[in-house]
Amino acid sequence: MSRSATRRGFLSAAASGGAALGLGVAAFAAQDAPSRKVIVGTMGQGGRGTELARLFQQQPGVEVAYVCDVDRRRAANAARAVAAAGGREPRAVGDFRRILDDKSVDVLVIATADHWHAPAAILACAAGKHVYVEKPCCHSPREGELLAAAARKHRRLVQHGTQRRTWPAQVEAVAKLRSGVIGRVLMARAVHVGLRTAIGRGQPAAVPAWLDYDLWQGPAPRRPYRDNLVHYNWHFFWHWGTSEIGNNGVHKIDVARWGLGVDFPRRVSSCGAKLYFTDDGETPDTHLVNYDFGDKILTFENRNWHRRGFEGTAEADIAFYGDRGSLIISGGSYKVYDPGNQAIGEGSGRAGDADHIANLVDAIRHGTPLSAGIEVGYRSAVLCHLGSIAHRTGHTLTCDPQTGRILDDPAAEKLWSREYAPGWESQLTAAAL
Repeated sequence: MSRSATRRGFLSAAASGGAALGLGVAAFAAQDAPSRKVIVGTMGQGGRGTELARLFQQQPGVEVAYVCDVDRRRAANAARAVAAAGGREPRAVGDFRRILDDKSVDVLVIATADHWHAPAAILACAAGKHVYVEKPCCHSPREGELLAAAARKHRRLVQHGTQRRTWPAQVEAVAKLRSGVIGRVLMARAVHVGLRTAIGRGQPAAVPAWLDYDLWQGPAPRRPYRDNLVHYNWHFFWHWGTSEIGNNGVHKIDVARWGLGVDFPRRVSSCGAKLYFTDDGETPDTHLVNYDFGDKILTFENRNWHRRGFEGTAEADIAFYGDRGSLIISGGSYKVYDPGNQAIGEGSGRAGDADHIANLVDAIRHGTPLSAGIEVGYRSAVLCHLGSIAHRTGHTLTCDPQTGRILDDPAAEKLWSREYAPGWESQLTAAAL
């Protein structure tokens, strides 16, 4: 795929709703020789992206050939970090389309700002690359639909960066829930707490010489540069970010959804506000969301200014409540309690990202099922977006439990997709459908 082609808007194609997900993984991987070295390019070289590049480099038979960032300082630093992890120093580039142009590259790793996640992944699938995309996989639910469609259309593997799906203790905990260790599971509680700092009041400023701000904005409609946006504070603006529910809450919601065995809710309500910070941020610093699945309930809670957890732990993550007990997950460990609140089991294991990355590499080589393929990641991301849409509109949402689509609410339905810079919507639709 040439850079000029990816810049052009393609012809529009009719966009359907949520197509059925779940194409077998082996069908994708069969096209790849199991013994061949896996060549990787990484996009977005902040702390998270550079760590992913380093971990991919440490996988047996994997070579990171490119590191890419619109901040040329970050690209150069990442190249040195990858070389220090073993192997040759990768090429540092500023435009990820140079990676897509290289037919030897097998995988694009995406760790950019949220508004680039799905567009870059869709273009990568169209260029014949497998994808590792950081959470959330999309900036809007519609982007998630398009990314899932692109993976099917181009027969590519897309691993979502909800790595807890590969953590041994969490896999074991969900297996115990399936076995009935706490009886019929009726409710899950997902919690994220942390101590953020205020982003202040930004001012218009000249774009720094080290930053390609036009490419950083990419598919998003253009906004003037401000001095409190790059590189992290974009999280707290709806134009580029997905609030804390999409940033970190997605990890907890994903495991809660997994343990409950649910996909899309029938009703979503939200109570959220900025109660603590007085700055430019638009997203809530305090947020509660309720998801009604009919026979099960999931709740999400976030505080960006207070770290106290729940269930007797400093920072518990997810709790499951059944008719014969409860199961509490905290980081890489879990405990099981009987109805009398007596501990009757526990487990712990590895955490981190290495196993999740190895899972993608094994899927490419051998057809191993993905732990968090796009069919899984998309559903969890949609739950996050529904919570944000309920917050932004102040409405209780009624949803189609088969697709997650919002029903009979034009104001909320408008937020199912996003506005794009000229040419991008037709380009992504044509690449995906």
